[in-house]
Amino acid sequence: MSQQEKKVNNSVSSVGAWEIENSSKTAPESPSLNASSKLKFDFPKSSFSDTPDLVCLSHLRWNFVYQRPQHLLSRFSKQRRVFFIEEPIFSADAEGRIDISIGEDGVCVVVPHLREGLSEEAVKTTQQVMLDDLFDAAQISDYILWYYTPMAMGFSRHLEPQVVVYDCMDELSAFKGAPPALKDLEAELFSRADLVFTGGQSIYESKRNQHPNVYAFPSSIDKAHFAQCRDVERKVTQEPADQVDIPHPRLGFFGVIDERMDIDLLGGIAEARPDWHLVIIGPVVKIDPEVLPRHPNIHYLGGKSYQELPAYIAGWDVALLPFAHNESTRFISPTKTPEYLAAGKPVVSTSIRDVVRPYGDMGLVQIADTVPDFVAAVETALNQSHESEWLNKVDEFLADNSWDSTWGRMMQLVEGVISNASVSSKEALTPDMQSVSTG
Repeated sequence: MSQQEKKVNNSVSSVGAWEIENSSKTAPESPSLNASSKLKFDFPKSSFSDTPDLVCLSHLRWNFVYQRPQHLLSRFSKQRRVFFIEEPIFSADAEGRIDISIGEDGVCVVVPHLREGLSEEAVKTTQQVMLDDLFDAAQISDYILWYYTPMAMGFSRHLEPQVVVYDCMDELSAFKGAPPALKDLEAELFSRADLVFTGGQSIYESKRNQHPNVYAFPSSIDKAHFAQCRDVERKVTQEPADQVDIPHPRLGFFGVIDERMDIDLLGGIAEARPDWHLVIIGPVVKIDPEVLPRHPNIHYLGGKSYQELPAYIAGWDVALLPFAHNESTRFISPTKTPEYLAAGKPVVSTSIRDVVRPYGDMGLVQIADTVPDFVAAVETALNQSHESEWLNKVDEFLADNSWDSTWGRMMQLVEGVISNASVSSKEALTPDMQSVSTG
Protein backbone atom coordinates (compact mmCIF):
# COMPACT_ATOMS: atom_id res chain seq x y z
CA MET A 1 0.00 0.00 0.00
CA SER A 2 1.32 3.45 -0.86
CA GLN A 3 2.09 6.04 1.79
CA GLN A 4 -0.73 8.17 0.47
CA GLU A 5 -3.21 5.34 0.96
CA LYS A 6 -1.94 4.70 4.50
CA LYS A 7 -2.06 8.42 5.31
CA VAL A 8 -4.17 9.43 8.28
CA ASN A 9 -7.17 11.39 7.08
CA ASN A 10 -7.58 14.21 9.58
CA SER A 11 -10.76 15.40 7.89
CA VAL A 12 -12.59 12.28 9.03
CA SER A 13 -14.17 13.14 12.35
CA SER A 14 -16.15 9.97 12.91
CA VAL A 15 -14.47 6.67 13.61
CA GLY A 16 -17.25 4.90 15.47
CA ALA A 17 -20.18 2.68 14.68
CA TRP A 18 -22.65 5.45 15.36
CA GLU A 19 -22.25 7.68 12.29
CA ILE A 20 -25.38 6.22 10.73
CA GLU A 21 -27.37 6.74 13.90
CA ASN A 22 -26.35 10.36 14.31
CA SER A 23 -26.91 11.30 10.69
CA SER A 24 -30.45 10.04 10.20
CA LYS A 25 -32.64 11.77 12.72
CA THR A 26 -34.93 13.82 10.55
CA ALA A 27 -36.75 13.63 7.23
CA PRO A 28 -38.73 10.43 6.74
CA GLU A 29 -38.59 10.59 2.95
CA SER A 30 -37.05 7.66 1.13
CA PRO A 31 -34.00 8.14 -1.05
CA SER A 32 -33.93 7.11 -4.65
CA LEU A 33 -33.43 3.38 -4.42
CA ASN A 34 -32.07 3.15 -7.92
CA ALA A 35 -29.33 5.67 -7.20
CA SER A 36 -26.80 2.91 -6.69
CA SER A 37 -27.92 1.00 -9.77
CA LYS A 38 -25.50 3.18 -11.74
CA LEU A 39 -22.64 1.32 -10.09
CA LYS A 40 -19.98 0.86 -12.72
CA PHE A 41 -16.57 -0.43 -11.80
CA ASP A 42 -14.20 -2.83 -13.48
CA PHE A 43 -13.98 -5.35 -10.64
CA PRO A 44 -11.13 -7.81 -11.05
CA LYS A 45 -12.26 -11.37 -11.53
CA SER A 46 -11.21 -13.69 -8.76
CA SER A 47 -7.93 -15.41 -9.53
CA PHE A 48 -8.29 -17.60 -6.46
CA SER A 49 -9.85 -20.89 -7.54
CA ASP A 50 -12.55 -22.24 -5.20
CA THR A 51 -11.71 -19.61 -2.57
CA PRO A 52 -14.58 -17.57 -1.12
CA ASP A 53 -14.35 -13.79 -1.14
CA LEU A 54 -14.22 -11.85 2.13
CA VAL A 55 -16.71 -9.03 2.64
CA CYS A 56 -15.96 -6.80 5.63
CA LEU A 57 -18.47 -4.37 7.18
CA SER A 58 -16.64 -1.79 9.27
CA HIS A 59 -17.17 1.30 11.43
CA LEU A 60 -13.62 2.44 10.62
CA ARG A 61 -12.25 4.24 7.58
CA TRP A 62 -9.63 2.27 5.70
CA ASN A 63 -7.46 5.36 5.22
CA PHE A 64 -7.92 6.74 8.75
CA VAL A 65 -5.44 4.96 11.03
CA TYR A 66 -3.55 1.84 10.01
CA GLN A 67 -4.49 -0.76 12.61
CA ARG A 68 -5.97 -4.23 13.17
CA PRO A 69 -8.36 -4.40 10.17
CA GLN A 70 -5.69 -3.24 7.74
CA HIS A 71 -3.09 -5.65 9.09
CA LEU A 72 -5.44 -8.63 8.86
CA LEU A 73 -7.36 -7.91 5.67
CA SER A 74 -4.25 -7.02 3.68
CA ARG A 75 -3.05 -10.54 4.49
CA PHE A 76 -6.38 -12.11 3.57
CA SER A 77 -6.21 -10.29 0.22
CA LYS A 78 -3.19 -12.37 -0.76
CA GLN A 79 -5.40 -15.44 -1.09
CA ARG A 80 -8.89 -14.09 -1.87
CA ARG A 81 -10.76 -11.00 -2.99
CA VAL A 82 -11.44 -8.67 -0.05
CA PHE A 83 -14.15 -5.98 0.00
CA PHE A 84 -13.95 -3.43 2.83
CA ILE A 85 -17.29 -1.64 3.14
CA GLU A 86 -17.29 1.51 5.24
CA GLU A 87 -20.15 3.36 6.90
CA PRO A 88 -21.74 6.04 4.70
CA ILE A 89 -20.44 9.56 4.35
CA PHE A 90 -23.32 12.00 4.64
CA SER A 91 -23.40 15.38 2.89
CA ALA A 92 -26.01 17.90 1.80
CA ASP A 93 -25.37 17.42 -1.92
CA ALA A 94 -24.90 13.63 -2.02
CA GLU A 95 -27.20 11.88 -4.51
CA GLY A 96 -26.54 8.33 -3.43
CA ARG A 97 -23.40 6.77 -4.86
CA ILE A 98 -20.59 4.39 -4.05
CA ASP A 99 -16.91 5.29 -4.33
CA ILE A 100 -14.67 2.30 -5.00
CA SER A 101 -10.89 2.04 -4.97
CA ILE A 102 -8.42 -0.83 -5.00
CA GLY A 103 -5.06 -0.28 -3.33
CA GLU A 104 -1.73 -1.94 -3.97
CA ASP A 105 -2.61 -4.53 -1.32
CA GLY A 106 -5.58 -5.62 -3.42
CA VAL A 107 -8.27 -4.64 -0.90
CA CYS A 108 -11.34 -3.15 -2.57
CA VAL A 109 -12.51 -0.20 -0.43
CA VAL A 110 -16.19 0.68 -0.80
CA VAL A 111 -17.49 4.03 0.51
CA PRO A 112 -21.24 4.79 0.28
CA HIS A 113 -22.32 8.44 0.03
CA LEU A 114 -25.79 9.46 1.19
CA ARG A 115 -27.71 12.69 1.55
CA GLU A 116 -28.05 14.23 4.99
CA GLY A 117 -31.44 14.23 6.69
CA LEU A 118 -32.65 10.79 5.61
CA SER A 119 -34.63 8.75 8.09
CA GLU A 120 -32.89 5.86 9.78
CA GLU A 121 -35.04 3.38 7.88
CA ALA A 122 -34.28 5.07 4.55
CA VAL A 123 -30.56 4.90 5.28
CA LYS A 124 -30.74 1.17 6.02
CA THR A 125 -32.86 0.46 2.94
CA THR A 126 -30.52 2.35 0.64
CA GLN A 127 -27.47 0.67 2.12
CA GLN A 128 -29.05 -2.73 1.50
CA VAL A 129 -29.76 -1.84 -2.13
CA MET A 130 -26.22 -0.55 -2.57
CA LEU A 131 -24.82 -3.70 -0.98
CA ASP A 132 -26.88 -5.93 -3.27
CA ASP A 133 -25.79 -3.93 -6.32
CA LEU A 134 -22.17 -4.32 -5.25
CA PHE A 135 -22.59 -8.08 -4.93
CA ASP A 136 -24.13 -8.23 -8.42
CA ALA A 137 -21.53 -6.00 -10.06
CA ALA A 138 -18.57 -7.79 -8.45
CA GLN A 139 -20.15 -11.24 -8.87
CA ILE A 140 -19.80 -12.06 -5.18
CA SER A 141 -21.48 -15.41 -4.54
CA ASP A 142 -19.39 -17.53 -2.15
CA TYR A 143 -18.05 -15.36 0.63
CA ILE A 144 -17.05 -14.88 4.25
CA LEU A 145 -18.92 -12.06 6.01
CA TRP A 146 -16.62 -10.28 8.45
CA TYR A 147 -18.09 -7.73 10.89
CA TYR A 148 -16.33 -5.00 12.84
CA THR A 149 -19.57 -3.21 13.69
CA PRO A 150 -22.89 -4.71 14.84
CA MET A 151 -24.61 -1.63 13.39
CA ALA A 152 -24.21 -3.20 9.94
CA MET A 153 -26.71 -5.91 10.87
CA GLY A 154 -29.51 -3.50 9.98
CA PHE A 155 -28.80 -3.75 6.24
CA SER A 156 -26.94 -7.08 5.94
CA ARG A 157 -29.01 -9.66 7.82
CA HIS A 158 -30.50 -10.90 4.53
CA LEU A 159 -27.12 -12.09 3.24
CA GLU A 160 -26.25 -15.79 3.11
CA PRO A 161 -22.48 -16.18 3.58
CA GLN A 162 -20.52 -19.38 4.10
CA VAL A 163 -19.13 -18.08 7.39
CA VAL A 164 -19.98 -15.14 9.66
CA VAL A 165 -17.09 -13.72 11.71
CA TYR A 166 -17.36 -10.97 14.32
CA ASP A 167 -13.93 -9.50 15.05
CA CYS A 168 -14.72 -7.55 18.21
CA MET A 169 -11.91 -5.01 18.57
CA ASP A 170 -13.45 -2.87 21.30
CA GLU A 171 -16.48 -2.51 23.53
CA LEU A 172 -18.07 -0.05 21.11
CA SER A 173 -21.15 0.44 23.29
CA ALA A 174 -18.90 2.16 25.86
CA PHE A 175 -17.52 4.70 23.41
CA LYS A 176 -18.65 8.30 23.33
CA GLY A 177 -21.83 8.77 21.27
CA ALA A 178 -22.60 5.06 20.87
CA PRO A 179 -26.23 4.50 19.75
CA PRO A 180 -28.67 2.70 22.08
CA ALA A 181 -29.37 0.07 19.40
CA LEU A 182 -25.77 -1.14 19.37
CA LYS A 183 -26.14 -3.64 22.21
CA ASP A 184 -29.27 -5.23 20.74
CA LEU A 185 -27.65 -5.49 17.32
CA GLU A 186 -24.56 -7.04 18.85
CA ALA A 187 -26.76 -9.67 20.52
CA GLU A 188 -28.26 -10.42 17.10
CA LEU A 189 -24.78 -10.65 15.59
CA PHE A 190 -23.72 -13.09 18.31
CA SER A 191 -26.71 -15.27 17.46
CA ARG A 192 -25.70 -15.36 13.81
CA ALA A 193 -21.90 -15.51 14.00
CA ASP A 194 -20.01 -18.76 13.51
CA LEU A 195 -16.86 -17.31 15.10
CA VAL A 196 -16.17 -14.41 17.44
CA PHE A 197 -12.65 -13.01 17.74
CA THR A 198 -11.66 -10.43 20.34
CA GLY A 199 -8.91 -7.83 20.25
CA GLY A 200 -7.67 -8.57 23.75
CA GLN A 201 -7.96 -10.69 26.87
CA SER A 202 -10.23 -8.36 28.85
CA ILE A 203 -12.85 -8.10 26.14
CA TYR A 204 -12.58 -11.87 25.62
CA GLU A 205 -13.48 -12.38 29.27
CA SER A 206 -16.50 -10.10 28.87
CA LYS A 207 -17.76 -11.86 25.71
CA ARG A 208 -16.84 -15.53 26.16
CA ASN A 209 -20.16 -16.50 27.75
CA GLN A 210 -22.17 -14.91 24.95
CA HIS A 211 -21.10 -17.33 22.22
CA PRO A 212 -19.76 -20.91 22.09
CA ASN A 213 -16.86 -20.04 19.77
CA VAL A 214 -15.07 -16.98 21.16
CA TYR A 215 -11.29 -16.71 20.65
CA ALA A 216 -8.89 -14.09 22.03
CA PHE A 217 -6.49 -12.60 19.49
CA PRO A 218 -4.66 -9.78 21.30
CA SER A 219 -2.71 -7.09 19.53
CA SER A 220 0.01 -8.32 17.21
CA ILE A 221 2.95 -6.55 15.63
CA ASP A 222 4.88 -6.06 12.43
CA LYS A 223 8.28 -6.50 14.09
CA ALA A 224 10.34 -5.67 11.02
CA HIS A 225 8.53 -2.36 10.60
CA PHE A 226 9.10 -1.14 14.15
CA ALA A 227 12.53 -2.75 14.57
CA GLN A 228 13.82 -0.10 12.15
CA CYS A 229 13.85 2.20 15.18
CA ARG A 230 16.72 0.29 16.76
CA ASP A 231 18.54 -1.15 13.76
CA VAL A 232 21.64 1.02 13.50
CA GLU A 233 22.29 0.15 9.86
CA ARG A 234 18.70 0.68 8.69
CA LYS A 235 17.73 3.45 11.10
CA VAL A 236 16.53 6.65 9.48
CA THR A 237 19.37 9.13 9.98
CA GLN A 238 17.37 12.25 9.13
CA GLU A 239 14.69 13.04 11.66
CA PRO A 240 11.32 14.41 10.50
CA ALA A 241 11.43 18.17 10.15
CA ASP A 242 8.67 18.80 12.67
CA GLN A 243 10.43 16.77 15.38
CA VAL A 244 14.12 17.41 14.84
CA ASP A 245 14.27 20.63 16.87
CA ILE A 246 12.32 19.29 19.87
CA PRO A 247 14.74 18.92 22.81
CA HIS A 248 15.40 15.70 24.70
CA PRO A 249 14.29 13.86 26.69
CA ARG A 250 11.27 13.18 24.52
CA LEU A 251 8.22 11.25 25.70
CA GLY A 252 6.16 10.11 22.72
CA PHE A 253 2.65 8.88 21.92
CA PHE A 254 0.99 7.96 18.63
CA GLY A 255 -2.66 7.08 18.10
CA VAL A 256 -6.13 8.55 18.02
CA ILE A 257 -6.59 11.35 20.54
CA ASP A 258 -10.09 11.02 21.96
CA GLU A 259 -12.00 10.45 25.20
CA ARG A 260 -9.66 7.59 26.06
CA MET A 261 -6.68 9.87 26.67
CA ASP A 262 -6.06 11.18 30.19
CA ILE A 263 -5.51 14.83 29.29
CA ASP A 264 -5.20 15.86 32.94
CA LEU A 265 -2.35 13.38 33.38
CA LEU A 266 -0.72 14.68 30.21
CA GLY A 267 -0.90 18.26 31.44
CA GLY A 268 0.29 17.27 34.90
CA ILE A 269 3.42 15.59 33.55
CA ALA A 270 4.23 18.63 31.42
CA GLU A 271 3.84 20.93 34.43
CA ALA A 272 5.83 18.70 36.79
CA ARG A 273 8.77 18.35 34.39
CA PRO A 274 9.04 21.37 32.07
CA ASP A 275 12.43 20.01 30.95
CA TRP A 276 10.72 16.98 29.39
CA HIS A 277 9.07 17.30 25.99
CA LEU A 278 5.92 15.37 25.09
CA VAL A 279 5.50 14.51 21.40
CA ILE A 280 1.87 13.66 20.55
CA ILE A 281 1.11 12.18 17.12
CA GLY A 282 -2.39 11.47 15.84
CA PRO A 283 -5.74 12.98 14.87
CA VAL A 284 -8.10 14.51 17.44
CA VAL A 285 -11.61 13.01 17.27
CA LYS A 286 -14.80 13.15 19.35
CA ILE A 287 -13.34 15.70 21.76
CA ASP A 288 -12.85 19.45 21.44
CA PRO A 289 -9.18 20.19 20.62
CA GLU A 290 -9.48 23.21 22.90
CA VAL A 291 -9.58 20.94 25.98
CA LEU A 292 -6.10 19.58 25.27
CA PRO A 293 -3.32 20.92 27.52
CA ARG A 294 -1.27 23.59 25.75
CA HIS A 295 2.01 23.74 27.61
CA PRO A 296 5.12 24.84 25.70
CA ASN A 297 6.69 21.41 26.19
CA ILE A 298 3.75 19.52 24.64
CA HIS A 299 4.06 19.21 20.86
CA TYR A 300 1.00 18.10 18.82
CA LEU A 301 2.32 17.01 15.43
CA GLY A 302 -0.95 15.77 13.90
CA GLY A 303 -1.54 12.51 12.06
CA LYS A 304 1.27 10.59 10.39
CA SER A 305 1.23 7.64 8.03
CA TYR A 306 2.06 4.12 9.18
CA GLN A 307 5.22 4.26 7.08
CA GLU A 308 6.36 7.47 8.79
CA LEU A 309 5.98 6.23 12.37
CA PRO A 310 9.40 4.52 12.80
CA ALA A 311 11.22 7.74 11.90
CA TYR A 312 9.39 9.54 14.70
CA ILE A 313 9.57 6.78 17.32
CA ALA A 314 13.31 6.37 16.72
CA GLY A 315 13.80 9.86 18.12
CA TRP A 316 11.88 9.26 21.36
CA ASP A 317 13.41 8.38 24.70
CA VAL A 318 10.27 6.91 26.30
CA ALA A 319 6.91 5.87 24.81
CA LEU A 320 3.66 6.69 26.60
CA LEU A 321 0.25 5.08 27.05
CA PRO A 322 -1.54 7.84 29.02
CA PHE A 323 -5.03 6.34 28.95
CA ALA A 324 -7.80 7.52 31.24
CA HIS A 325 -9.78 5.13 33.42
CA ASN A 326 -13.33 5.25 32.09
CA GLU A 327 -15.87 3.00 30.36
CA SER A 328 -14.25 3.48 26.96
CA THR A 329 -10.89 2.11 28.17
CA ARG A 330 -12.22 -0.72 30.33
CA PHE A 331 -11.61 -3.42 27.71
CA ILE A 332 -8.99 -1.87 25.41
CA SER A 333 -5.87 -3.77 24.39
CA PRO A 334 -3.56 -1.15 22.87
CA THR A 335 -1.70 -2.37 19.80
CA LYS A 336 0.84 0.33 20.58
CA THR A 337 2.16 -1.64 23.56
CA PRO A 338 3.99 -4.37 21.58
CA GLU A 339 4.77 -1.89 18.79
CA TYR A 340 6.58 0.45 21.18
CA LEU A 341 8.47 -2.50 22.66
CA ALA A 342 9.41 -3.87 19.23
CA ALA A 343 10.89 -0.44 18.55
CA GLY A 344 13.08 -0.92 21.62
CA LYS A 345 11.48 1.93 23.54
CA PRO A 346 10.77 1.82 27.28
CA VAL A 347 7.04 2.22 27.92
CA VAL A 348 5.11 3.88 30.73
CA SER A 349 1.37 3.23 30.90
CA THR A 350 -1.58 3.81 33.15
CA SER A 351 -2.99 0.62 34.69
CA ILE A 352 -5.01 -0.57 31.71
CA ARG A 353 -5.78 -4.24 32.36
CA ASP A 354 -4.47 -5.61 29.08
CA VAL A 355 -1.24 -3.66 29.58
CA VAL A 356 -0.78 -4.68 33.22
CA ARG A 357 -1.44 -8.27 32.15
CA PRO A 358 1.05 -9.38 30.92
CA TYR A 359 3.42 -6.47 30.19
CA GLY A 360 3.40 -4.82 33.61
CA ASP A 361 3.45 -8.10 35.53
CA MET A 362 6.52 -9.19 33.57
CA GLY A 363 8.38 -5.93 34.12
CA LEU A 364 8.32 -5.03 30.43
CA VAL A 365 6.25 -1.86 30.95
CA GLN A 366 6.24 0.63 33.84
CA ILE A 367 2.75 1.16 35.32
CA ALA A 368 1.60 4.37 37.04
CA ASP A 369 -1.62 6.38 37.37
CA THR A 370 -0.94 9.59 39.31
CA VAL A 371 1.25 12.43 38.10
CA PRO A 372 3.97 11.86 40.76
CA ASP A 373 4.02 8.10 40.13
CA PHE A 374 4.04 8.58 36.36
CA VAL A 375 6.94 11.03 36.58
CA ALA A 376 8.87 8.56 38.75
CA ALA A 377 8.11 5.74 36.29
CA VAL A 378 9.37 7.83 33.36
CA GLU A 379 12.58 8.52 35.28
CA THR A 380 13.04 4.76 35.67
CA ALA A 381 12.23 4.19 32.00
CA LEU A 382 14.76 6.77 30.85
CA ASN A 383 17.47 4.49 32.22
CA GLN A 384 15.81 1.30 31.02
CA SER A 385 16.62 1.71 27.33
CA HIS A 386 20.28 1.07 28.17
CA GLU A 387 19.55 -2.20 29.97
CA SER A 388 20.33 -5.14 27.68
CA GLU A 389 18.65 -7.57 30.08
CA TRP A 390 15.33 -5.71 29.77
CA LEU A 391 15.59 -5.60 25.98
CA ASN A 392 16.39 -9.31 25.85
CA LYS A 393 13.25 -10.02 27.90
CA VAL A 394 11.24 -7.87 25.48
CA ASP A 395 12.57 -9.72 22.45
CA GLU A 396 11.95 -13.10 24.04
CA PHE A 397 8.35 -12.19 24.85
CA LEU A 398 7.66 -10.81 21.37
CA ALA A 399 9.39 -13.66 19.51
CA ASP A 400 6.20 -15.44 18.46
CA ASN A 401 4.02 -12.34 18.19
CA SER A 402 3.18 -11.35 14.62
CA TRP A 403 0.21 -10.41 12.46
CA ASP A 404 1.14 -13.30 10.15
CA SER A 405 0.70 -15.74 13.03
CA THR A 406 -2.59 -14.16 14.14
CA TRP A 407 -3.94 -14.17 10.61
CA GLY A 408 -2.88 -17.80 10.14
CA ARG A 409 -4.69 -18.99 13.28
CA MET A 410 -7.81 -17.05 12.34
CA MET A 411 -7.74 -18.57 8.87
CA GLN A 412 -7.52 -22.09 10.30
CA LEU A 413 -10.68 -21.47 12.34
CA VAL A 414 -12.53 -20.01 9.36
CA GLU A 415 -11.52 -22.91 7.11
CA GLY A 416 -12.63 -25.31 9.85
CA VAL A 417 -16.14 -23.83 9.80
CA ILE A 418 -16.28 -24.08 6.00
CA SER A 419 -15.03 -27.68 6.08
CA ASN A 420 -17.50 -28.72 8.78
CA ALA A 421 -20.36 -27.10 6.88
CA SER A 422 -19.37 -28.97 3.74
CA VAL A 423 -19.31 -32.31 5.59
CA SER A 424 -22.68 -31.61 7.23
CA SER A 425 -24.15 -30.68 3.87
CA LYS A 426 -22.97 -33.92 2.29
CA GLU A 427 -24.29 -35.98 5.20
CA ALA A 428 -27.65 -34.26 4.96
CA LEU A 429 -27.85 -35.05 1.24
CA THR A 430 -26.91 -38.72 1.56
CA PRO A 431 -30.32 -40.14 2.66
CA ASP A 432 -32.14 -38.34 -0.13
CA MET A 433 -29.65 -39.52 -2.70
CA GLN A 434 -30.00 -43.10 -1.48
CA SER A 435 -33.79 -43.00 -1.59
CA VAL A 436 -33.69 -41.72 -5.15
CA SER A 437 -31.28 -44.44 -6.27
CA THR A 438 -33.31 -47.27 -4.72
CA GLY A 439 -36.66 -45.91 -5.83
